[in-house]
Amino acid sequence: MTIAANTGPGLKTAQTATYSVILAVSLCHLLNDVMQSLLSAIYPMLKEEFALDYWQIGMLTLVFQFTASLLQPVVGIYTDRHPKPWSLPFAMASTFCGLLLLALAHSYVMMVMGACMIGLGSSVFHPESARVARMASGGRYGMAQSVFQVGGNVGTAIGPLLAAFIVVPMGRGSVAWFSVLALVAILVLSWVSRWYAGIVRAAARGQAADRTLPLPRRRVAVALVVLAFLMFSKAAYMAALGNYYTFYLIENFGLSTQQSQIMLFVFLAAAAVGTVFGGPFGDRLGHVTVMWVSILGVLPLTLLLPHVGLVGTGVLTVLIGLVMAASFPAIVVFAQNLLPGRIGMVSGVFYGLSFGMAGLTAAGLGVMGDHLGIVRVFEICGWLPALGLLTVFLPRRSEWVRVG
Repeated sequence: MTIAANTGPGLKTAQTATYSVILAVSLCHLLNDVMQSLLSAIYPMLKEEFALDYWQIGMLTLVFQFTASLLQPVVGIYTDRHPKPWSLPFAMASTFCGLLLLALAHSYVMMVMGACMIGLGSSVFHPESARVARMASGGRYGMAQSVFQVGGNVGTAIGPLLAAFIVVPMGRGSVAWFSVLALVAILVLSWVSRWYAGIVRAAARGQAADRTLPLPRRRVAVALVVLAFLMFSKAAYMAALGNYYTFYLIENFGLSTQQSQIMLFVFLAAAAVGTVFGGPFGDRLGHVTVMWVSILGVLPLTLLLPHVGLVGTGVLTVLIGLVMAASFPAIVVFAQNLLPGRIGMVSGVFYGLSFGMAGLTAAGLGVMGDHLGIVRVFEICGWLPALGLLTVFLPRRSEWVRVG
């Protein structure tokens, strides 16, 4: 299987699909997001140890997410024109340093610095790894994006579980042990970078990628705005659950911190499974169809969630995670198809939007939680999937000139 595509360096090249590379960046995505998820997973511990308010918890998430969201598009735009294969190990080294800061922090300021370092690592890792996954996809872009993204979702799901059984019993200092994962990722990404560098050298001898828009410029602009709103809907609701679900369970049902972390793991694991299917279903059924179902389709579930008992909460969050997570690979691939030859920019912008919107939402929900209570916050957030109605403004297959 071969591809001849706008694979990322901004140049056209033919290559054999390399699934070992896709799996490698997915594995590193898993390791990266395990380390990232430790930040939110230890929030209850930090709140108690440093006597933090909800708004301070939200600010930690905002610093991490905002650092990543601001820099990801910049990284993507720059590397579209000037590929930097060896930036991948550098990204993981930054995450390594941030993790050590979180483990050793003696003040709130040090924790903020650690969150910044982790955000910096994400800002480089995500757009470049998404580019590598597309380069190695053999033309099955949805599949490659799903495999890459599911690594991150699995890592995000495992993080709270590791926190529940390792960090909570043994203390915040045990977070430093997870820096070993960063060293493993640095080694794997060094191998990926050698492969990536070879593709860049081959592309440099070829023909520049076709950057012709497949739709009229105004239609592309409208579609990108709609995708941004859809991303907001998904990212904001997932941020509400990812950052405050444990507090919701503790306050509403009297669960222990460890029990709430296990429930968070179940939700995040369901989201990981949903991501697996989002890309392949998009390749087969159309990415617009996946977006309709995965965003608007969960609206009845999110509205019902704040009004059920503990068992119902567990069941509904699993269903929400399964369905809603499928939208992310569909949104990213659809946006990449809208702007051929700009893979790094598109990946950076949409990963950046995901991080930034999640960060802003986390901060805002923290303030709301202090004033209204966590249950009321979940009632308000339940309306976010209604933005899925905007999917009607996306172009259909028949409108596309070159790709669909």
